[in-house]
Amino acid sequence: MLTIYGVYRSRASRNYWMAEELGIEFKSVPVIQAGRLANPLAVDAPINTMSPEFLTVNPMGMIPCIKDGDLTMHESLAINLYLARRYGGPLAGKTVEEEGLMSMWTMWAATEVEPYSVALVRIYDNAQESSEPGKAGIAVACRSLKKPLDVLEKHLQNQDYLVGNRFTAADLNLAEVLRYAQTEQELFDARPKMKAWIERCQSRAAYKAMQATRGKESV
Repeated sequence: MLTIYGVYRSRASRNYWMAEELGIEFKSVPVIQAGRLANPLAVDAPINTMSPEFLTVNPMGMIPCIKDGDLTMHESLAINLYLARRYGGPLAGKTVEEEGLMSMWTMWAATEVEPYSVALVRIYDNAQESSEPGKAGIAVACRSLKKPLDVLEKHLQNQDYLVGNRFTAADLNLAEVLRYAQTEQELFDARPKMKAWIERCQSRAAYKAMQATRGKESV
């Protein structure tokens, strides 16, 4: 059975969404981020990213991780590409070319989008959005996202999804990276094709199932 280590309120959400899409049985081990605990090494602390038993799974002390049979993996976006290929179906590439494009868009999400979308979510998570440094940080992130999001908007002009004109792991990966930026609705309102695309992705039953479980976790 596939085992996913990590809480839903983390990048593990991407892997939980993928598992729901694939309709596969999985076990969830809710490893919490150590930074959310006053004393992550306390005897009675819940399992977290500093717990010795978790560090045997991922010595980097980061979530998510998976175990699938004899395979152990970390890095959420790579995990999803693996799961798509491992379990097959329309979320996987049908050709070598499609697999290459799915990897390209996934790496693009990680390098061109995520640094700025994560900067945004951290500002809001720390309740800094109304402060002068927070406002400045939001402005920088939005300005930095302009070019990559314009590229995405152009790519979606004549197709509904990133690769093969169907929902694939590449769409899931990028949609989860971009979710962090959805506080800045003007970015999406200015790009109607992109806005419609992420709405399609987030209207899927598997996404809603993931979010329903995520909503039950303590903040």
